Amino acid sequence: MYQPRRASRSEFLPIRNQRYHLRTWGEPSPDRPVLVMVHGWMDVAASWQFVVDAMAQDRFIVAPDWRGFGLTEGPPVDHYGFPDYLADLDQLLDHYTPDAPVHLVGHSMGGNIAMLYSGARPQRVARLVNLEGFGMPATQPAQAPGRYAQWMDQIKALHGGKLGLRPYDSADQVAQRLMKTNTRLPLDKAQWLAQHWAYADAQGRWHLRGDAAHKVVNAQLYRVEEALACYARIAAPLLWIDASDAAQLGQWWQDRYNIDQARARLDQVAQVTKLRLEDAGHMLHHDQPARVAHAIETFFAQ
Repeated sequence: MYQPRRASRSEFLPIRNQRYHLRTWGEPSPDRPVLVMVHGWMDVAASWQFVVDAMAQDRFIVAPDWRGFGLTEGPPVDHYGFPDYLADLDQLLDHYTPDAPVHLVGHSMGGNIAMLYSGARPQRVARLVNLEGFGMPATQPAQAPGRYAQWMDQIKALHGGKLGLRPYDSADQVAQRLMKTNTRLPLDKAQWLAQHWAYADAQGRWHLRGDAAHKVVNAQLYRVEEALACYARIAAPLLWIDASDAAQLGQWWQDRYNIDQARARLDQVAQVTKLRLEDAGHMLHHDQPARVAHAIETFFAQ
């Protein structure tokens, strides 16, 4: 099994009626901004371990388990609203670095959160790195009735026990599930991630550390124009990293995904550097952690 080079610590912080779990590495330093790393959908903070281990320099790093994921706990809900992540991040920064801007790294959903937050609070982010946080496909107002109907149907399905997350018989099955989703993930890292991605119940069944309510679609449509307005207010230099293998996103978005259109959205950001990472899929921080770490550190040092 994978052996981390840098040990992390678990911390818990009360944020907006949540008992937020945060994984931290290193010690605070007045010479460097706090590095905050935020994970994607159905992922956990421990997912950053491989990139942290590959970094050349020690620094203070904070990575939260978003509400409804990992070890973060809160009152039961049957759906999640995207703006809540922004408010959670805002109060997390109030705790760890109230007076100084941060270096902010986000993957996928976390990249989307980081982009919107950096536009809403431009003074709080010194440098920004987005790993495949494309946003969502454009929508039209005419889709709203169908979306609301879909949302209500999924709420019913969740409460009726028809919308859930399947359990696994062992941690090895969880590791195999991770490797099936990401064929580049080696067995030793999959086995290590499985211990953080899932937990065993009293009967020995393994359950993912993610709330099934995350499977309920957002009731409101994704409005590209609103996202672009936030992008235009980002003051921090942005490093955008995407992967050479875009097949996964195309499948998830049901052929509505267009990488050129997604990259064009970044033109709204005043200072942006675009980087394509070869031999990597959507989980590029697992596929190429050393190259991701090098790109991040080089960007921060500029």
